[in-house]
Amino acid sequence: MALFKNKYRIESTRLQSYDYSSYGAYFITVCTKDRKCLFGNISDGLMNVNDFGKIVLDCWHDLPNHYANIILDVFVIMPNHVHGIIIIVETGFKPVSTSGKNNGTVTAKPYKHINHGLSEFVRAFKTFSSRRINAIRQTTGCQVWQLRFYMITLSAMSPN
Repeated sequence: MALFKNKYRIESTRLQSYDYSSYGAYFITVCTKDRKCLFGNISDGLMNVNDFGKIVLDCWHDLPNHYANIILDVFVIMPNHVHGIIIIVETGFKPVSTSGKNNGTVTAKPYKHINHGLSEFVRAFKTFSSRRINAIRQTTGCQVWQLRFYMITLSAMSPN
């Protein structure tokens, strides 16, 4: 561990040379703070999702409405963590307005694309879900999730 401002901090587990906004599939695991069971319980081998778990599911499915360059794959909610696969895709062209300035013709041109990366998607997911859960619990600003998340790059794996 390294010191930062005279405090120990955990080194990043991310590869320094890897671009986590690049095209590919990423398996993520995100745990609740202190591994508290907030999202339901397991009974007879089945996960029974509670209202907080439903919020988490809604926030997961809402991510593509905020980011054009992702596709969501499988998602599993457990009592104190979630697993999901996020696929980062390349976006191409954005249609130009047909307001008359271009003689009514529809053309396409490259637009300035912000390459949001995996950390941004997870940050948004955690923020959106935390705000909604804390609103119900009346615990504004209370931390719901651990600070970090676990990730495996699936696109780097060779198919067998």
